[in-house]
Order: sequence, then structure tokens, then C-alpha cells
Amino acid sequence: MISRPPMRLAEIAEYVNAKWHGEGESLITGLATLRHANSTQISFLANPRYQKDLAQTQAAAVLVTADFAQVLGDRALVVSHPYLAFAKLSQLFDWREPLVPGIAGTATVAETAQVHPEAQICAGAVIAEGVQIAAAVYVGPNTVIGRNCTLGEHTRLEAGVVLYPQVHLGARVLVHSGAILGADGFGFAQEQQQWVKICQLGGVRVDDDVEIGAGTTIDRGALDDTWVQKGVKLDNQIQVAHNVVIGEHSAIAGGTAIAGSTQIGRHCTIAGMSGITGHLTLADHTHITAMTLVSKSIETSGGIFSSGTGVEPHAQWKRNVVRFRQLDELAKRVRRLEQLLETDSQKGLKT
Repeated sequence: MISRPPMRLAEIAEYVNAKWHGEGESLITGLATLRHANSTQISFLANPRYQKDLAQTQAAAVLVTADFAQVLGDRALVVSHPYLAFAKLSQLFDWREPLVPGIAGTATVAETAQVHPEAQICAGAVIAEGVQIAAAVYVGPNTVIGRNCTLGEHTRLEAGVVLYPQVHLGARVLVHSGAILGADGFGFAQEQQQWVKICQLGGVRVDDDVEIGAGTTIDRGALDDTWVQKGVKLDNQIQVAHNVVIGEHSAIAGGTAIAGSTQIGRHCTIAGMSGITGHLTLADHTHITAMTLVSKSIETSGGIFSSGTGVEPHAQWKRNVVRFRQLDELAKRVRRLEQLLETDSQKGLKT
């Protein structure tokens, strides 16, 4: 891990706009959990289940709400949202090395590519014809950038990223290792029981401030671009099929698969291992819980949706599976009983 120079506690408190009464000259070297922090580290309490660790923590200071300040005394850094303050502080101690502008001797850069002199191109990178790379861009080792791609300022591609031709990234985009953007979407037509490939003629568009996790794949559009809008956060190993649109500031957890031409609204959250079938629309502020199958459009904003069953003892699960298979027959039996009762009731009225 890269070594960062220590920061004064007073500087940190000011950075997150915290209220505090402690010793401002203490030097802080990093962040840690309540249980493992030492006297040169800062911790935080965002989940009440960990409040039991407050009394024993060795942290120099702790980010807390006013409700927990008394437990810590002059070690309390009082903020409205401790988790948000922690997120901002984490950026001060990031492990990534500072940018070193220049092109490594083993990188391959096409003659028509335009690389800003303040960008860093690492060893083994391959940059094809017509690529445009803006200032303060980082292209990691063995990354491949195809023809006519564009990378906005302060965008970062970690080692081993692949951009197929016609992938356009905005500013401050972070793409983690192993991600592949712009591979062909899954498009085929049938002719006499054989498959005829549909060439994918669109590209991929990624707007500003997007993060794309390791091993995630985003396919190019068939005609229009696949589009990941501003501020979207994608976890590792997500499949985004061709012509999908993901709305601004949505967040999607690992293992999710999104079929073609799905349109996801703004500020949506989709938990891990979920699946979304194709040509659907999800309204703004839709929230999908883990391992949910979304098989129809969601048109009302702000809902929370789930499918499937949670974990249970195996013997109970087997019994429930059997009962599930019997539901159709049970429903028919109930309907027949209702009809019999209705008939008996009508007979009673006549007599």
C-alpha cells in the first residue's frame, strides 16, 4: 500500500466539517474499524449494531452523530452522516499512486491517436487509430483501447481493461481490471434452423463520474449506443447487454445480468445476483432486492421489489417445494368447494 503523509486531526475535522473539542495537532495516518483502529487512526460509527465497540476503541477520533458523542468525549468528531464523512476521508488515504505523465517505452500508440501530454500510458498498453485521450487520464498496464475511442479528463483504466472500437468515456470514469466494454451484443436471426449473426453497429457511451467494477462487461449496441449515464456505479461481474440504458446515479451490485434494450431509470438500486429480462422499463427510484428476477416492467416510481424465497432448513424447504407444486390443484379444489357452497346457498334460499 502506498504511504501517505500523516494529516493533522484539525485538518481532517475541518475537511468533513465536524464539531469536536480534541487535540488538533495529533497526526492521523489512516482509517480503520472501531475494533482494529490504533491511536493514529480515525474510525466511524454508521451502524448502531457496532456501538458496543465505542467504549473499547483505541482510535484517535471517531466520526459519530451527536447521539454518541458523550461516550467518546474529546475523541468525538460529530457529523450529520458518519458514513458519508468516512467516504470523503477515504479519498485522502487512497492507495493509488499519483499520476506520472508520459508514455511507457513498451506501450504501442498508433500515429493518429491523440494522447494529452499530461496523461499516463503504462507498459504494454495498446492504443489504436483515432483514439483521443484527455489530460490526467491513466491507462493501466496491458490495457487495450480500440479504434476511435475517447477518454475524458481524469478517467482511469486499471490494468487489463479492454475497450472495443467506438467506446466513449466521459470525465472521471473509473474502470477496474478485466472489464470489457464494447464487445458484440448477443444478436442472431434464424434461417433454416441456423443462426445468422447480426453485426452490432452501435457503440458504448459512458457519462461522467461512472465507476465500472472488475470483470464487468458492457456490450455495444446493435444500432444505437448502449448508454451508462452520469454517476452510475456498477459492481464487479455485471453483464449489461446491448442497447441497455442505465439512468443517472443508479447503483447495481455484483452478479446482476441485464438483458438487451432494458431501460433503467434514475437513482435505482439493484442488489446482487438479480436478473432483468429484455425490453423492460424500470421507473426512477426503483429498488430491487438480492436475487430477484424482474420479468415485467415497473412503471411506478419509488417501489421496492423482490422475488424468490429466503434460506430455510433443508427439510422444510423440501416440504414447501412439494406444496408449491400442489398449489394449482389446491386452487382448483378451493374453487370447486366455493361453487358447491354457492349452489347449496342458492338452494337454501329457494326453500
